[in-house]
Amino acid sequence: MATLIDPEVERNEILRHYRRLLRTAKPYLSGNDAKLIKKAFNTSLEAHKEMRRKSGEPYILHPLAVAQIAVEEIGLGTTSIVAALLHDVVEDTPWEISDVEREFGPRVAQIVDGLTKISGVFEYGTSEQAENFRKMLLTLSEDVRVILIKIADRLHNMRTLDSMPRHKQLKIASETIYLYAPLAHRLGLYAIKSELEDLYLKYTDTEVYNDLTNKVRQSRGARNRFIKEFVAPIDEELKAQGFGFEIKGRPKSIYSILRKMRKQNVTFDEVYDLFAIRVILDVPQEQEKAACWQVYSIVTDFYQPNPDRLRDWVSTPKANGYESLHTTVMSRTGQWVEVQIRSRRMDDIAEKGYAAHWKYKDTGSVQPESTLEAWIAKVREMLETNNSSALEFMDEFRQNLFVKEVYAFTPKGKLVILPDKATALDFAFDIHTHIGLQCLGAKVNQKLEPLSYQLRNGDQVEILTSHKQRPTEEWLQYVITSKARGKIKEWLRDDKKAKSEDGRFIVEKRLELLGIENNQDNLNRMLAHFNMYNPQDFYYRIAIGQLDGREIKEALFDPTQEAPRSPSILEPKAFDQEVQKIRGVRADMLVIGEETQKFDYTIAPCCNPIPGDDVFGFETEQGIVIHRTSCPKAVEMMSNYGNRIVRAKWTDQLELAFLAGIRIKGSDRVGLVNDVTRIISNSLKVNMRSITIDSNDGFFEGQIMVFVNDTDHLNKMIQRLSKVNGVLLVERFAS
Repeated sequence: MATLIDPEVERNEILRHYRRLLRTAKPYLSGNDAKLIKKAFNTSLEAHKEMRRKSGEPYILHPLAVAQIAVEEIGLGTTSIVAALLHDVVEDTPWEISDVEREFGPRVAQIVDGLTKISGVFEYGTSEQAENFRKMLLTLSEDVRVILIKIADRLHNMRTLDSMPRHKQLKIASETIYLYAPLAHRLGLYAIKSELEDLYLKYTDTEVYNDLTNKVRQSRGARNRFIKEFVAPIDEELKAQGFGFEIKGRPKSIYSILRKMRKQNVTFDEVYDLFAIRVILDVPQEQEKAACWQVYSIVTDFYQPNPDRLRDWVSTPKANGYESLHTTVMSRTGQWVEVQIRSRRMDDIAEKGYAAHWKYKDTGSVQPESTLEAWIAKVREMLETNNSSALEFMDEFRQNLFVKEVYAFTPKGKLVILPDKATALDFAFDIHTHIGLQCLGAKVNQKLEPLSYQLRNGDQVEILTSHKQRPTEEWLQYVITSKARGKIKEWLRDDKKAKSEDGRFIVEKRLELLGIENNQDNLNRMLAHFNMYNPQDFYYRIAIGQLDGREIKEALFDPTQEAPRSPSILEPKAFDQEVQKIRGVRADMLVIGEETQKFDYTIAPCCNPIPGDDVFGFETEQGIVIHRTSCPKAVEMMSNYGNRIVRAKWTDQLELAFLAGIRIKGSDRVGLVNDVTRIISNSLKVNMRSITIDSNDGFFEGQIMVFVNDTDHLNKMIQRLSKVNGVLLVERFAS
């Protein structure tokens, strides 16, 4: 029976959220602002009055929550609050953008338009998500608030993901980690980025998330005591020197702890910097840099710093405007601790990112051409020069804008910031397109280097050019920046076009010589003979000599032979229709393991799922491939090809065996391998496919590939192996 909803209780709940929003926004409001927000609230309330979210709550609570995040966690003002309240009105109700413009002005209308998803047909092979993302970025050139509100919208969706069906949870979580978390990071919204990453983990790898959350919770008391003791001498000295300051200790996010464990191949207890201490100074802006270094010297008077772990983003801020001084020091209990030193202004920018930049801009503290604005200019340039498909564009966007930077200099000392792993050729294109197209090589720190040389921080680069130099296909392997790739592709395209014209001329002359008419039938005959389906490619290959024009002979055009149809590539729609036929219209759940011939499925070798793992199916032309939801490739597949994802579950079946990998570490002793293999083969009736164990200085590390029935079977074996004398760690790995 449906639960009865009390309209009065609901009305009070909505008003409570609305009043909270006004209270939070009050410091930012002036003049007519409160009236405008009220009007937007009432408009949204009316437009969404019949709608409910999946959780059953009134829909209006979602726009209210997005507006709350925009003002409280990102620090945006009235225009953004109004746009956030109206962000779903055009998409979900009869309202048009023109109505929004009439009632709330062009600025709000433009932001709402940027936030409204694209509707209509998408070219085959692109994802709706990619198209929406590109549209949203196009508005970046006019108004960055579109992206900031979109991030607030995504954060609220992730916080309320519980009420969504499982396949939707996976798709939304994957898009989040693929696009929105890196974008939040790039715009300097660190707190939001960390929360999005943690929520992604919560829904895709719930067991690991819960396990780490419990471990962090259990260690909280000890951690707080440790922080108190660690901070005491620093606190005392800062007070003695007359600093105004605040010291915070914050634990690392669950996601970053897990990433560290996997990257360094260590256990939770071995992650040495589980938390960071942050010292925030209240100092005038002109004294910031000196004050940060002064505090650094106080910290290192008490604790020994690790010289390899000093990060100075005070002298050279990150591309997203982040400024801070980081050092890792050794505490008295033998634990490494990261200490972050920054001013109140720097902390504000680190927490609220882009929005805080504007706040400080009027005071002149952010140069007009700040690194963050340079980044946004780069995004604009990418959008303007990019004519590839939405998916290609999204890949390039991620590669170029979500990575670490490398800092290099021109011979005159001008700083050039490029993505990590950028090459000398990327550097050349960054300076100017013509220099890039004519680049022969580079002098790096006075030494000759090839085009493919990967830049390092501090390199001084002089580009060598020649008027005779021409780009080749191979150049695309030497560059990683979008600008360089785009310009090389453009040049190659134009070059191919010109050569195709030359090829067409050669073919026409050849036909003239043979007295053959130049028509579509005869062109089809030539294409069929050379096994080509694209006339431009055919002409191009003739021009560069890959195809021999002398093969065009009279016999090809024998009128007694029927002319072949123009060859065509496989119709893209055909694949979708096949999948539809196999799946049936309503069957969206693939049951793996039943005795059914209906589905042709295979187990993905990249993550080797076994019964008991949380899995999904992915449609390919070869059939359906089953992946674990925590598979490294899952994020990209779910983000870009959500329409090809098939929900999947295992049936209870034990007669099949699945391959799984186990990593094992410990102290070496005679007979250890014997003990391990005996447990595997005797007590659990498991077949072992391979075992490799390396021993070094009394320590061993090994990998074992075994056939098991399901996750329970595997976990029992892991438990037994961990009890073997000398074994310190046993874990499953994605084989």
